[in-house]
Amino acid sequence: MKNDTIRSMKLETHQTKDINDGHVNGSLTVVWRDWDNILEVTPQMVYVSSVNPGEIKGPHLHTKRDSYFICITGTVVFIAKDLQGKYHEIESGENNPTLVQIPKNHPSAHINIGNKIASVLTLASPAWKPNDNEMQNLTFDDYDWSKWKKFRSI
Repeated sequence: MKNDTIRSMKLETHQTKDINDGHVNGSLTVVWRDWDNILEVTPQMVYVSSVNPGEIKGPHLHTKRDSYFICITGTVVFIAKDLQGKYHEIESGENNPTLVQIPKNHPSAHINIGNKIASVLTLASPAWKPNDNEMQNLTFDDYDWSKWKKFRSI
């Protein structure tokens, strides 16, 4: 089955340089190029969401949408449950550019483990429509949420 595995991919990062004297002025991280063939599903929508420090988004699952996530500012941990019931914890952040693949019908959540607002870039397919009814909120009752208590404000 295409795109049925939770996985993470370290992303290619390059230093950028000043055009006048060549000093390093930042970096560029490649998230997706049409010729790389790292994404199993071609994105039809790209969006950015934010997560406040210590907050959890999810868990929920999408019944029709495949998603790829990368935290571009701050640090989050993605917690995803595979079809065998095993939890996967994958960290992604501005200092650890990791693309996380969450296939449709795989529940996931993410928690901001930093002390500033985290921004998450999402590539998804199919695109969201206002009347979509394909997301289901869930609970991970058998997951140990207490390990993240030190990051939670409540």
